[in-house]
Amino acid sequence: MTLTHRRILILLLVVMIAAVLGRLAVRATMNLLLGGTLFGGNFL
Repeated sequence: MTLTHRRILILLLVVMIAAVLGRLAVRATMNLLLGGTLFGGNFL
């Protein structure tokens, strides 16, 4: 595998992780604003 292929693969991996964490961060802030549980469960 050449260096260019490795860089593209690492870049795609970082982009995917950033998208997942970004969606989770948006969901967490909306939950704080709206007053719900983050993962949809009942904690009581």
